[in-house]
Amino acid sequence: MGRKTEQESDRHLQDKPLVPPRRTLFIDILNAGVGAGRKLGLVDPACWNRETLLEQVSEEHGLDDFGDDWFTRPLEVLLDSARVEAGLNAAGELSGMKTIHHLLRDRLYAQMWFKRHPEILARPIRKPVVIVGPMRSGTTRLHRLLASDDRFAHLRSFETISPVPRPDFEEVLAGSREDFRPVLAKRILKVARLANPRTLSIHPTGPYEPEEELGLIAASFYGMKFEAQWRVPTFARWCEEESAVPAYRHMANLLRLIGWSQQESSLRPWVLKTPQHMLDLPALLEVFPDARLIFTHRDPQAIVGSAASLAWNQTIIYADDVDPKTIGREWLRKTDLMVSRMQEVRQIIPASQAIDVHFDDMDRDWRTSMKRVYDFLGLDIDPALYGMEKYLDRTAASKRTPHSYSLAEFGLSWDEVHECFESYTQAFDVTAKSSSGESSAVRASS
Repeated sequence: MGRKTEQESDRHLQDKPLVPPRRTLFIDILNAGVGAGRKLGLVDPACWNRETLLEQVSEEHGLDDFGDDWFTRPLEVLLDSARVEAGLNAAGELSGMKTIHHLLRDRLYAQMWFKRHPEILARPIRKPVVIVGPMRSGTTRLHRLLASDDRFAHLRSFETISPVPRPDFEEVLAGSREDFRPVLAKRILKVARLANPRTLSIHPTGPYEPEEELGLIAASFYGMKFEAQWRVPTFARWCEEESAVPAYRHMANLLRLIGWSQQESSLRPWVLKTPQHMLDLPALLEVFPDARLIFTHRDPQAIVGSAASLAWNQTIIYADDVDPKTIGREWLRKTDLMVSRMQEVRQIIPASQAIDVHFDDMDRDWRTSMKRVYDFLGLDIDPALYGMEKYLDRTAASKRTPHSYSLAEFGLSWDEVHECFESYTQAFDVTAKSSSGESSAVRASS
């Protein structure tokens, strides 16, 4: 039988109060403090001008090469959208500026490393294993099970927060200095727990836990990472209409840099995952044409409800007037777009390049599901089982508050979610709950 995992604890609470949780007192105090500091001139006002930000960061770090300037287009859209639409509070503006400065600095450092060590960009990325699924569909569980197998390379949480080493990293490699990035990640995660502990119950992590590459895509100021924490609808629509190939190329180069910094053999395939791939499969396959794709599937009401809850719990940190119904409607739309784009591209992906894994099957019997995955990858699962068992034992032993949510909290109903995703549940034989909460298998018509 399956074990308890972080995804398994998600619950759809059909009869709970229809009010989503509020943010923590810590954020209220921080917001008041930043606001007071700004009035006293102790905190700089937010700057939403692209050229000014580029000049500030370049001057601060004494570097001027940000790499492919494609990123300046989504950056400008993001800045305008955040300024006009996000309704950021004082703490939200301060956090937003720090995020943008951090990403711009990392672009400068990345180019510095590529020039200092040209061999980084020559590192091959062969046959990556890419988990593709909507938010909350079991991608984290599958990713961490695969990452427990040392035949694969994977990102760690501190590397998606800070993918680019600092200029003194060669001293780290020589053993004379500590890598500051895990220290920084630990501090950031500690603040995140204070800001909203529910976010880390939804997606538990630690500095060295396997983590997804969404931060590497965000390095080009592109993608859903920003949408999940700020209300930026204009930016979201812009990204949906734009080719993501430049962002994925930069992501690939950051993977090469991380592999080099890990002193990782380029012969070991990366195991990757982020819901962003659902929207950008053409870009993913252009940059990684030999990728092996594992598609995850789950009851759409769980996906939509949990995604809305995740976005809510992050957005309320940065803005004071967030409407749960707006959040629910947006993540219903976004999930529908993700699924429809995935279905469209799946029609042209060779069967030998893709496999489907169902959330409920993993819950019932994870070993059998993982055996199917390893057969697909052409690998013997036996050497991996010990590491998987250790991971599952560790997660089962850790105590955390289950992620509780309901569609109704976000102004959504089972009927509209079921109708929206009926073709998806039929096409992929997804087990869906009825409006009464009972499971009913929806069979494919062909």
